[in-house]
Amino acid sequence: MNYRHAFHAGNFADVLKHAALMRILAHLARKEAPFRAIDTHAGDGFYSLRADAALRTGEWIEGIGRLDRPLPPAAEAMLEPYRAALAELAPLGDTYPGSPALIRHALRMQDRAAFNELHPDAAARLRALMARDSRIALTALDAYTAWKAQLPPKERRGLVLVDPPFEQPGEFERMAAGARIMARKWPGGTLMLWYPIKDIAATRRFEGEIIASGMPKLLVLELHVDAADAAGPLAATGLVIANPPHTLRDEMAALLPALADRLARRDIARWRAEWLTEP
Repeated sequence: MNYRHAFHAGNFADVLKHAALMRILAHLARKEAPFRAIDTHAGDGFYSLRADAALRTGEWIEGIGRLDRPLPPAAEAMLEPYRAALAELAPLGDTYPGSPALIRHALRMQDRAAFNELHPDAAARLRALMARDSRIALTALDAYTAWKAQLPPKERRGLVLVDPPFEQPGEFERMAAGARIMARKWPGGTLMLWYPIKDIAATRRFEGEIIASGMPKLLVLELHVDAADAAGPLAATGLVIANPPHTLRDEMAALLPALADRLARRDIARWRAEWLTEP
């Protein structure tokens, strides 16, 4: 499949990914020590929901568009960092922030971020958005080269986000290879791997490869808004997170049932939040 950010900004997969991302960043900010966030496939940084790409799919309407009213209180509490960022950055129905904009919103003065984007047009837009922020470094390399080159960061605290467009076969294998390198170079870092779920068997094989990588404390999160279908539109998405905050599994278990209910396309929506390895 081709998962270019501009066509899918604000959809159900972004809601899951960005809600989890903002909770992790909020946990990192609870300690005074600086952290670094590394985004390997950064994209543009912001997306217009009125642009042709977003209008062609309209996916945000069944994603962030369905969060125009609150979820039940326990779930809404877990959305607070994400809601706060959206309220400041992006009026609903106009624009949607990509992960670089959300990460920058969460940075404190002592924190740093590194955003990598290879596509020339997207990289140019990202530079225009971020260039004046001294906390941020920008690169335009192969994503997996950029990931490897930045490990470990000098802060020794932080997060790597990997969310490829899945334009070419072999993306699962490249993510697993990167995880093996990170297990050697920065085993204590938090790693967040995003993926579309089109083939359940392929997803489970990927989980096995990540377990074998040596990265510790692996948590898997999934959101299915319809039955996964290799030939149809994206209906399920997942995250594997290594070294998450110790409370993240319970936090997401409080959020995901309400998200599945609100974002369901049919009444078969489901969710998953479980440890792949011992926390």
